[in-house]
Amino acid sequence: MLLVVLAGPAMGPGQQPAASALDSLVAAAQQAQAVHDYAAAEKAYKQAVRIEPNMPELWANLGLMQQQAGDIPSAILSMQRANQINPSLYVPNLFLGIDYQRIGKAKEAIPLLTKAEKINNTDPQAPLALGRAYYAVGNFSAAARELERATTLDPQLGAAWFTLGIARLNQVEADARKMSAEAKDSPFAGALYAESLEKQARFSEAASLYRSLLAVQPQPPCIHSELGFALLRHRDLEGATKEFAGERMAHPECGLALLGQARIAVDNAEYQPAATLLKELWRRDHGFVESNAALLVDGMPGDRAAAVADNFSQAAAQIPADLRDALLAAFNGGGQGSDAPAGRRESGALSTKESAFAPRRTAKEYYATGEFEQCAHQFDLAVAAGRADELRLLAACAYLTGDNKRASRAAAALEALQPHSPEALYWSIQANERLALQSLARFQQLESNSARSHVLLGDIFDQLERYDDALAEYGKALAIDPDDPAAMLGLATAYLSNNKMEKAMETARSALVRSPDDPELNLVMAEAMVGRNQFAEAEPFLIKSLNAKPQVLGHVHALLGKVYAETGRTQDAIDQLKLGASSDENGSIHYLLARLYRQSGNLKDASIAIEQVKTIKEQRRERGVKLVEDPELSALESPHGEASTP
Repeated sequence: MLLVVLAGPAMGPGQQPAASALDSLVAAAQQAQAVHDYAAAEKAYKQAVRIEPNMPELWANLGLMQQQAGDIPSAILSMQRANQINPSLYVPNLFLGIDYQRIGKAKEAIPLLTKAEKINNTDPQAPLALGRAYYAVGNFSAAARELERATTLDPQLGAAWFTLGIARLNQVEADARKMSAEAKDSPFAGALYAESLEKQARFSEAASLYRSLLAVQPQPPCIHSELGFALLRHRDLEGATKEFAGERMAHPECGLALLGQARIAVDNAEYQPAATLLKELWRRDHGFVESNAALLVDGMPGDRAAAVADNFSQAAAQIPADLRDALLAAFNGGGQGSDAPAGRRESGALSTKESAFAPRRTAKEYYATGEFEQCAHQFDLAVAAGRADELRLLAACAYLTGDNKRASRAAAALEALQPHSPEALYWSIQANERLALQSLARFQQLESNSARSHVLLGDIFDQLERYDDALAEYGKALAIDPDDPAAMLGLATAYLSNNKMEKAMETARSALVRSPDDPELNLVMAEAMVGRNQFAEAEPFLIKSLNAKPQVLGHVHALLGKVYAETGRTQDAIDQLKLGASSDENGSIHYLLARLYRQSGNLKDASIAIEQVKTIKEQRRERGVKLVEDPELSALESPHGEASTP
């Protein structure tokens, strides 16, 4: 809490008693404030403003005490009075803006907080509050700009790092919605969806989607290599090898192809060829290696990944020390999800050695040789802002070298120039997701001993479908507080999302010992049981789940419908499925309804239900889920369009 220094007017002889009384009241208020007796401090300041009603500092102090006491409406009135008397004071502008935001008037808060930041440009509280206000009105890019300023003024300000990460994630979500609405058929949307499929371990579907993008132009870089990694994760070594080799021949600038070949060598314990490839990548571009080296151990069992890290840590004769350090940092979780080491490249400046001795070539020439950092530094953003071709190249080069802030700015400038550019949205999504994870990693560093911080990060990773990372965060939270209910629920949910049904049931069962009637825990247990075809056992847990939040009740009814269907209660199943129909995201609920209607001889309603399946399937396509055949929907209809019985 900020204290206002009183600067009262000089008192004449006749004013001495009033001045003495005022001094006594201010002293009493400060003493009460020191022992957190805000009610007494407020009372003293109220008496003070009656003596000197034109002193804005007194009104500001009164507002601070009212705010500390939780009386926000009165605090606002006091700060408004201070601001009317003297609009140039920092504290009334700052706290009036903060309070407006608290009561849902973020738009009105922005000009006040902007003024406060101009009055005092060294206090991080002003940009923190302004960033939160911009976030509240949905201006995520402006929010990120202000929150970055707050973290620059105070790098230890955990609240700013966390809010910055969330603002970046909301920018990603807003861009993704725009991509789905305006460019759902573009290869850029397809590539993003393929990445999402890979995060869900749906590697075969991701590979199919990447294949459908190969002949479409323009497209994101290194699609063949992205396909190669999807095939590698699907254990198609021959197919992956072919894609990496073909990409390297056709697109020598594509470092991902060399990295894929290095990964295959590592998998075969051929460390010398892997080291040769990595040294070539390091020679080209340090930032690319730092940002992507984690792919060398991605998906490996822990003991195998540790063995790979150990081999590289001892490979002093094979690779340079700085490359070895970068690899080990990435293997240990550094890479693109943190602010180091790639974060040091965000400043936008080449080293003296690089700038003094690097040959002067065009940005396209640097890109063609995979020297993305040199490519990015050929542009001044202010100059490039009017040329879409340069901005496209700048965004790609900056992102590939790990300069995510520059990539984000280039994408924003490209979108301003071409508001419907899918390429601008693609690079904005990619860069802002990295930046979000870097900010959240910094927040975690600052609150490393807080169970709350690990739970928050676990929730975010779960939403991003990074289930292994989510599991790790919930585990850290439980190591600090083994009884944390939010961590237990998060851990069980992450296991469920990652198709680890037995682990989900085990965790939920442990948590239910403490909270047997918790509807969310009961729902996790029920879902895991349904996933293991334990339908009768799931029913009592689903009954308790009927007390869950309204937004998930449809899903509970749908699960109950499936349980009733599998246990021979057809009409009860139909009744529950109808209640849960609003939660049908992929057509499966209406398909089951159609099947049950046919079993009961109701062909009319069966036909209506199967038509709804087709509608949902088409809506999925319109949202961008277009280029992959969903296995759950591939057999939903007979050749005549009627429901069939599997």
